[in-house]
Amino acid sequence: MTQESANDAGTPLGGAAALEEVARRRLRTLRKARGWSLDELGRRTHIGPSTLSRLESGRRRIAIDHLVALARALDTTVEELVAEDEDEDVVIRPRRDQAGGSTFWLLTRPDDPSGRVVVKMRLPARRQLPETRVHPGRDWFYVLEGTVRLRLGGRELLVAAGNAAAFDTMTPHSMGGHGGPAEILSILDHHGERAHLHG
Repeated sequence: MTQESANDAGTPLGGAAALEEVARRRLRTLRKARGWSLDELGRRTHIGPSTLSRLESGRRRIAIDHLVALARALDTTVEELVAEDEDEDVVIRPRRDQAGGSTFWLLTRPDDPSGRVVVKMRLPARRQLPETRVHPGRDWFYVLEGTVRLRLGGRELLVAAGNAAAFDTMTPHSMGGHGGPAEILSILDHHGERAHLHG
């Protein structure tokens, strides 16, 4: 057996085997949570779908260059991919980020098996709302502070603090703070995450 085939088919011993199995499980979970096929993940990582299938199933060892490319595409870190379950910190420390002029804090982990993303967002006050967009799924948000101006199809709605809104996202929609910035708590599926946090 050649060294290359041994690396492809072999199984690491001891703790390395456990870490690799954790990484395989998390890779599958993250990919499926985003609704991505092996082809789609391959397009984003430049790793062939057949190689990805072998990595996920354990028929090929996971190399560090695989982990780096996969972590980047799946919006996580190599450390999070290989951390042992018992070492996982149950406390989530949100990181401040920005997209489309809004500030957001992710309140769920990237590998959450539900595929849902809970996010706190700070929407700036806007005289003119951003261009409306559509995407599959549904959006839900609860207004923590301020008032949200929501354009939904041909309607405009004001959603005040203490109220929530839910709507089909195939209806063209956009939103911003009304009379000042607004803070919301939102639950998104992977379509909403791509549209609102990576758009």
